[in-house]
Amino acid sequence: MRYIYGPVHSRRLGSSLGLSLTPHKLCDFDCVYCQLGKTFRKVLERKEYFKIEDILAEGHSWFVNNPEQAKALDFITISGSGEPTLNSGIGLLIESLKKTVAVPVAVITNSSLLGDPVVRRQILGANLIVPSLDAVTEEAFQKIDRPCPEIKLEEIIEGLVSLRKEFKGQIWLEVMLVKGINDNLAHTRRLKEVIERINPDKIQLNSPVRFTAEEGAEAVDAKHLEKIKELLGDKCEVI
Repeated sequence: MRYIYGPVHSRRLGSSLGLSLTPHKLCDFDCVYCQLGKTFRKVLERKEYFKIEDILAEGHSWFVNNPEQAKALDFITISGSGEPTLNSGIGLLIESLKKTVAVPVAVITNSSLLGDPVVRRQILGANLIVPSLDAVTEEAFQKIDRPCPEIKLEEIIEGLVSLRKEFKGQIWLEVMLVKGINDNLAHTRRLKEVIERINPDKIQLNSPVRFTAEEGAEAVDAKHLEKIKELLGDKCEVI
């Protein structure tokens, strides 16, 4: 199948059926830790990279042909091999899924476009949003996420704050920690201040353990991860 992958089984989302809304590695970030490899051409333009009607048709076919697997699904996950909010039809996709299937919809996003109220409005129909926030200083942001030049960290943060006010579902904020870039305690304290403004339902700490875009993107050791978890408070978990 072209747009569907899985079901994927994970500790945090259970059994989820993934939907890709963009071609492979079409993204506005080039994160050092990305397990899909490097982003050779960063893109910021929003358009319907894959036709929503084609994704829905393939999804309908999957549900018809896999009734037992469909019953076991915990989520339909909009993520894939690039940044899903770059697809301007994401709102229509979520709306159509909610009308046709009973499975909760999750959106996994790098948060890059959440400063745009149109993007936020388009994903409000989801049941769960899992946005990322890896850095709260410009230096760390540039080192770890390597965004398109037009993307501003402060706009991402303000977009996340606004999303919490507008979205009625669950927000699980993911933070990817890379050794020597964003794992120091000074950054963690600033991160905590920002997270308190965002007020997610959960904070999920992660660190690269598989293939990464850059060989030097190393995982933070378990003991230090636990210390950061404690600093970030009761909502925080290591995944």
